[in-house]
Amino acid sequence: MPENSTIRILSIPTVYLLGKQELQQSELDRFLADHGVSWQTDSEIAAEVVTETAGRVCYMSFAKPRPGGNSAYLHHIKEVGHGSVLEHAVWSFLITGVSRTLTHELVRHRAGFAYSQLSQRYVDESVAEYVEPDVIANDPELHSIWLEAVTDAHAAYVKLAERLNAKLADPTAAAAAMLLPDADRTTRRKAARQAARSVLPNATETKITVTANARALRHFLEQRGSAFAEPEIRKLANVMLELLVKESPNLFGDYERVPLPDGTFEVKTKFAKV
Repeated sequence: MPENSTIRILSIPTVYLLGKQELQQSELDRFLADHGVSWQTDSEIAAEVVTETAGRVCYMSFAKPRPGGNSAYLHHIKEVGHGSVLEHAVWSFLITGVSRTLTHELVRHRAGFAYSQLSQRYVDESVAEYVEPDVIANDPELHSIWLEAVTDAHAAYVKLAERLNAKLADPTAAAAAMLLPDADRTTRRKAARQAARSVLPNATETKITVTANARALRHFLEQRGSAFAEPEIRKLANVMLELLVKESPNLFGDYERVPLPDGTFEVKTKFAKV
């Protein structure tokens, strides 16, 4: 069937880096001076410096640092599994082009993560985007079945939202929906959308803001970058890894990407579960 102009089909997640740490060098220098030691890292990346500083504080090893700089130090941290110091390195991301199937799995990562997700109660899905699994998209017959189902669900959502919004203008219907008889238009729209969204599929695209520390992100990469992970979230793990390696090679450069038969890549490291 022809693709509906109100429906956009997506397959690749997009990740925007919203925020990262900034080192307060003057405060680090004040700490060192107060404790009579002189030390300088060779990394200019705040997350790496903060992580190394936190590790060195545990043993007050500033005076006699190991050779090899920050890279060697963080390699040793991962090697011995001193993962708690990695929790001091933090990034914030805005992720789009992913399905609600994916975010249902993503938000199961609780420790070290914070989330804020697009609300289907407030945001109109009349012009919607959907994420199609590759295994369906690559087969014309399966794609046709999928597109028909998504189109029907989308049309049902639009009809329900319109009719519910009109219906809730009636005080009797508004009272039945637990709304005040004089509920304003915004309140009625929210009530209509929250009921109409019940027919939207898991394929519906969503947006989510994620803040996480390096240790939690490593756990995510290993769990969701696995060959046994759901393919869409494995794609996201690969996109996240590419970004994180650029942001902090000393914290994430130990990962490798291994090709899989479906064209995606498995994420692996010899320092798992740090």
